[in-house]
Amino acid sequence: MKVVIAGAGSVGSSIAKELLSHHHEVLLIDEKPEVVGRSGLLGAHWLIGDACELTTLKDARLEEADVMVSATGDDKVNLVVSLLAKSEFGVARTVGRVNNPKNDWMFDDSWGVDVAVNTPRLMTALVEEAVEVGDLVRLLTLQTGVASMVEFTVPSDSPLTGRTLGSIDWPADTTVTAILRDDAPITPSRDDVIEPGDELFFICTIAAEDQLR
Repeated sequence: MKVVIAGAGSVGSSIAKELLSHHHEVLLIDEKPEVVGRSGLLGAHWLIGDACELTTLKDARLEEADVMVSATGDDKVNLVVSLLAKSEFGVARTVGRVNNPKNDWMFDDSWGVDVAVNTPRLMTALVEEAVEVGDLVRLLTLQTGVASMVEFTVPSDSPLTGRTLGSIDWPADTTVTAILRDDAPITPSRDDVIEPGDELFFICTIAAEDQLR
């Protein structure tokens, strides 16, 4: 898979390192030539330039990319790069980094963003997921706000305890994707019996999330 990353700061470099370790082809775009030498990324390709410029994206041969990742520290840049990647080059999948949570609402398909990664919000969700028992916690928003991944930790006095997954009338557009029990992931089946302390993970639409809650 060919992945182009705009922004070779700590976030962009970390993404590139992970992708390279999984044997993907990675091209990083950054305005600062010095980032190449200090990145320590072996096997990555580099392009020095402004990712908001069409000429730079043409030089990157963005039309050949499978994924465009906008990982700069500037939300305006990340939106523009995502929009250009989608509208001008037809990139199949775009991922945009959200730096300011107040700008989260703009990172959708109207700006060409397929997946928005809001690090502060994700960290908040993970904190809540670690301490909240009996509350539904949203972990991720998927498909430009259409669906989400949520988690529910079953309290000891829950009426769900002792019931099988198949016996519960879950809301429409809701799928139980995993159970985490004693730190071990379980692939769910209709016959699995829910136990106190189980962490249930769901993929559901936003509307179904409210019903599930």
